[in-house]
Amino acid sequence: MGNAETKGDFRKAVIDLTSKQSKIDDTAFWDQFWAAANATSAKDVFSMITAADVRSLRENSPNNLATLCSKAVEYLMKVRNNMVPAAEHKKTINCVRLLTRLIPFTFEDAEWRGYFWSPLPTSDSKIPMASSLLKALSDMLFCPNFTVTPLKQGNDALESLSILDSCEYIWQSGVGFTNKTTINAEHDSNRTEILKLLLTCFSELIYAPVSDENRMRWIQQFASADNRHVLPLFTSLLNVVCSYDPIGYGLPYNYLLVGDSREPLVQAALQVLIVIGYGLPYNYLLVGDSREPLVQAALQVLIVCLDRDNQPASEEMDNFFINYLSRLHREDDFDFMLKGITRLLNNPLQSSYLPNSIKKISFHQELLVLLWKCCEYNQKFMYYVLKTSDVLEILVPILYYINDSRTDPARVGLVHMGVFLILLLSGERNFGVRLNKPYTPRGTIDVQAFTGTHADLLIIVFHKIITTGNHRLQSLFDCLLTIVVNVSPYLKSLSMTAANKLVHLVEAFSTPWFLFSSPTNHHLVFFLLEVFNNIIQYQFDGNSNLIYTIIRKRQVFYQLANLSSDSVSIAKSLKNRKGKKESNIPTENPSTQPLSPEVLPRSSSPFAQGGNTNEAAANNPMAGLKSSLAETPQINAMTDRSADWSQTAANPEDSEGQEQWVPTTEWIESWKSKLPLQTIMRLLQVLVPQVEKICIDKGLTDESEILKFLQHGTLVGLLPVPHPILIRKYQANVATNHWFRTYMWGVNYLRNTDPPIWYDTEVNLFEIQRV
Repeated sequence: MGNAETKGDFRKAVIDLTSKQSKIDDTAFWDQFWAAANATSAKDVFSMITAADVRSLRENSPNNLATLCSKAVEYLMKVRNNMVPAAEHKKTINCVRLLTRLIPFTFEDAEWRGYFWSPLPTSDSKIPMASSLLKALSDMLFCPNFTVTPLKQGNDALESLSILDSCEYIWQSGVGFTNKTTINAEHDSNRTEILKLLLTCFSELIYAPVSDENRMRWIQQFASADNRHVLPLFTSLLNVVCSYDPIGYGLPYNYLLVGDSREPLVQAALQVLIVIGYGLPYNYLLVGDSREPLVQAALQVLIVCLDRDNQPASEEMDNFFINYLSRLHREDDFDFMLKGITRLLNNPLQSSYLPNSIKKISFHQELLVLLWKCCEYNQKFMYYVLKTSDVLEILVPILYYINDSRTDPARVGLVHMGVFLILLLSGERNFGVRLNKPYTPRGTIDVQAFTGTHADLLIIVFHKIITTGNHRLQSLFDCLLTIVVNVSPYLKSLSMTAANKLVHLVEAFSTPWFLFSSPTNHHLVFFLLEVFNNIIQYQFDGNSNLIYTIIRKRQVFYQLANLSSDSVSIAKSLKNRKGKKESNIPTENPSTQPLSPEVLPRSSSPFAQGGNTNEAAANNPMAGLKSSLAETPQINAMTDRSADWSQTAANPEDSEGQEQWVPTTEWIESWKSKLPLQTIMRLLQVLVPQVEKICIDKGLTDESEILKFLQHGTLVGLLPVPHPILIRKYQANVATNHWFRTYMWGVNYLRNTDPPIWYDTEVNLFEIQRV
């Protein structure tokens, strides 16, 4: 009853605030907004102060909204100066929650966006409120007995946060910190609340126009030298993420019995059980995991702090988060980071004989962004990742995620993120070499059974994305094939399954209607021919499966070489496309019959593409929502080298209006004459007669005998002079930077459901759509 009455009083205070125009000077009135009894969770604060309340305040009582915000900042500064006394813990957290609720609505309105960058009304200092707030929050993240365990007690206890050396209070051992730390559920919870407020402060970026030079000022301020805690904060966030083991504590079924905060008895029991039962199944059902919300919040704050505009260094504050990440160099640190990221990425792939016995994490999208930033900002880390076959422990879960997400329109961004990461890695020779390691099927990746290497798995998954993925993934086709081109010179032995997939793509992409449907579709054929040329020229020995498949499907290449470019043939091909109602996916069989045209209405893809949706959990207010993405960057903008054939496309203004674009004989001949078919035609010219002769002489009908013959064959001296290997390395650019920022913040928007921080606010960086 008492709590209900208190909440009723709180609602009355909110209504009073929205209805009064005059300034309120009563300190007790403002204090009740973060009084401990008012709320026991962030959800309480969000339910007691609705979006309509805040907007009403902003429009009708702006002075009261300004006073409420400034009083909240003043309160946090006051408790920070007093080491956040135990009696003030609940009020402090409620004040943090209140600002988390209010701040997005100040960003939503252009006139309010600069409010926190004005000084406190009650202070003579000219320091902006934003700076004071960020300083207070940073200090409180290392406050003994509030967010960290004190190193000294009694008379030796610290008396002021201003003299605290936060490097001694890093939250978790790992990079740059070896001291043992203990998990305290209350500290974890307080850290999480503060991190969510920081994330809210940084979100000005998603409301301000792209042209607004101030849109990253919160992040720049927090990541600058003005924040004396940058190094321990960076280290704490990174270590908390990389040390997290969701299945590493105790007993079966622990998470079902206890919530996020652990009772003293359970905590004591857990400490014993960790010693004797580390990693047992079902442990997450019995004991609450206070770490997961913290890890998720830490991960989101970390990747946001590693964001920066593509500007000269002189035009922006130094971002010390990026600075510290780029300077890491110890192999022990790299090992810790790689093992942590690998463990978490592989979590959904882990299985047990006991159903649902392993806790599954859900922040893999943020992990992929963190991995991207680690590789992009620290070349030494990326080389360390590529140095051993551990890189395959990253590749396999990425392939799992993109394959599992390929038909879900709500997870198109996840597929892009995974593909961009593989593109980044594929620019290094070691990645292609590592792909030759045999792959042991795990059963979790839904692909047809095969015996082969990780290269086979990569090609099979990519083929599945292209042929059975959501239609919005078509913009990734050139990126997928660029990856295959990059690794192809190092692939020693493709399986028959992967060989069939590659030739099948040539068969589909070389149909006249598809080639004539867009000014750039022919690029896909060029990429595939480059793959075959690389393997034939550099890895002929050991690739009898691919050679056999090329011979068996030779009509595909003959038809491509003899592609008709006269106006009658063009018109006929396009008419066939428009006349088709259903798509007709070419089958992968030994037949060499000409491929019939296929079409998908309103699309220029030769494949049927799915669009089923996986709804989020029912208790998620954002269930069924997705955030829009920035336009997929063109492959020639993402990579640092481009073949001369890629310049044969029509003018950009033509490609923008593809509905009106009409192919001409001159255009077709301009790129047809450059098709790199010489190596394949020479191979067919030499080997087809030999294979036919051996089949007739020996009466062979078994392909294994033909494969045996091809394994011992040679084309030395018979092929054209080997072409130089062309690797297209990823290069940072404005388009990809914008894509990653849009994706990252879209993930943050949809993942923060408790409370739903930005829900029902007018964001600008992306659109929120119902699937």
